[in-house]
Amino acid sequence: MTEVDATPSDVPDVLASDLRVVFVGINPGRVSAAALAHFANPRNDFWRLLHAARLTSRLYEPQEQFALLEEGIGVTNAAYRTTPGSGDLRRGDFAGSAERLERIARDLKPKWLAFVGKEAYRGAFGSRPGLGVQEPTLGDTKLFVLPSTSPANAAVPWKERLGRFHELAGRASGLPLRDAVRAAVVAPDGRTLMLHYADAYDEWWIPPGGGVDPGETDEEALRRELREELDFEDFEIGPLLFESERWFLLEYGYGGQRNRVYLVRVPHFEARVVSEARDARWFTLEELGRERGRPWEYGELVSSASDW
Repeated sequence: MTEVDATPSDVPDVLASDLRVVFVGINPGRVSAAALAHFANPRNDFWRLLHAARLTSRLYEPQEQFALLEEGIGVTNAAYRTTPGSGDLRRGDFAGSAERLERIARDLKPKWLAFVGKEAYRGAFGSRPGLGVQEPTLGDTKLFVLPSTSPANAAVPWKERLGRFHELAGRASGLPLRDAVRAAVVAPDGRTLMLHYADAYDEWWIPPGGGVDPGETDEEALRRELREELDFEDFEIGPLLFESERWFLLEYGYGGQRNRVYLVRVPHFEARVVSEARDARWFTLEELGRERGRPWEYGELVSSASDW
């Protein structure tokens, strides 16, 4: 890989050919300009989010930014002028930005350009995006919009930011989705059972279940998973409630999961966790509606309750 020429910015571009992801910030802030490094404000979550989503193999410091190239990651900005905040930018600061990003895509061929904040994308292309994968592409380079990681964007919680970084990591990995089954384990009082997991950066609740092994039917996989996770075998499997896709790097060799969620009605029982899960708990629908976790989106589970 070969680094590109120096840029007229206080913070140098970190670029090379054939990268997995090039992150596009909006512009250098004063802390980054003083450090000559991207996202150098210690309150900015960018570097922690890279590691938490497993986009990098370890937690990097801003001054190590060129080491990202060995991880297949680059960084640039939509605007080059340093300002106290992004609100101090003018439209003219983005002049030529779209063309420069198109050249990066054409000449360096990154698989993804990931904009760190909606305003970085809007500044470059003049249109307001949603979060996630964008419909336009730059040749073969796909575009993704993340929440801003700036401390000024404190209204967006860590879990939401991390969820989007997880999605990007899974998609950018090029790895397939794993087929998986999960159980909406429902007690007579309408509560549903969830398992608690955690890592160094986050914690979340998820319905019991897991990957379908080669040659297994969904029923066989679901019975095996409930036995392994809860030492529970006395149940009947009901209808398929819904299917969903989740992108994340948690299972070796996979970029996420394609979940099929089945209804499992049971008498109430005291769950006994026998797997790597930390805990098990019965949730009411109201409690589930307040939860936000990774990699599961609880809204689909709550909306399926009419089929219980």
